[in-house]
Amino acid sequence: MGVLDDKVAIVTGSARGIGRATAELLSAQGAKVVINDLDGDVAEQTAGEIAGETAVYAGDLTKGDAPDRLVQTAIDAWGRVDIIVNNAGYTLDAPIHKMSDDWWERMLAIHVTVPFKVIRAAAPHLREPAKKEREEGVEVFRKIVNVSSVSGTMGNAGQANYSAGKNAVVGLTKTLAKEWGQFKINVNAVAFGYIETRLTASKDDSNQMEIGGEKVQLGIPDQLRGMASMLIPLGRPGTPEEAAGGVFFLCSPWSNYVHGQVLNVTGGQFTGMTT
Repeated sequence: MGVLDDKVAIVTGSARGIGRATAELLSAQGAKVVINDLDGDVAEQTAGEIAGETAVYAGDLTKGDAPDRLVQTAIDAWGRVDIIVNNAGYTLDAPIHKMSDDWWERMLAIHVTVPFKVIRAAAPHLREPAKKEREEGVEVFRKIVNVSSVSGTMGNAGQANYSAGKNAVVGLTKTLAKEWGQFKINVNAVAFGYIETRLTASKDDSNQMEIGGEKVQLGIPDQLRGMASMLIPLGRPGTPEEAAGGVFFLCSPWSNYVHGQVLNVTGGQFTGMTT
């Protein structure tokens, strides 16, 4: 028995890293999970390796009606949505005077517009059951968790685009919490610090991803990676599994009275990597 038995969860960007660890943890607690990634082969592999029930939607969520089709994947498979984790994202780093319009707009698209469109697409599947339950005097809590970052809440040199997007998702979270609290839909965010993923690995030619046929460099310089023990009171970066723990709490019944909040999962780090 799990605390999320029979719940249906959508986790974006869930074939690797924090997203995969989150999908695995939700599944281990009984949830049925939609796995999403740009790379369909990796998404299918991840879905096959997770023990519980899964469905797959592979595709770029910044394109066309992809957010609607993502939500429809859950409805087609299980007829409902109970949990949404907006986790998909990546970085395009440059000082602001060298940053292109394209890099600025791409960060806002994936980190703010995609969560907005996923939530909007899921709205009838979250709100309509809640209206009926409210009429019946029954409380059933559903969950939305948006992934932010200390780069968004505190700023970070070289990441004006990413920081702006991650800060904007906090505003989206707090606004939606005010609008949808009446439906017992808990809306919260997690702000991650330095978690060991592709985004914080060494910045070299082996650490790249492909988006729309273009290779995108990921990672941070090794000099900054080496500063982690000085920036983080716990003395090390977090693991994807530890990051997923914070998300799981906000998806669980123990967070039913936690609403409109930003949970810092940072090992005690409360600044950007270079401040």
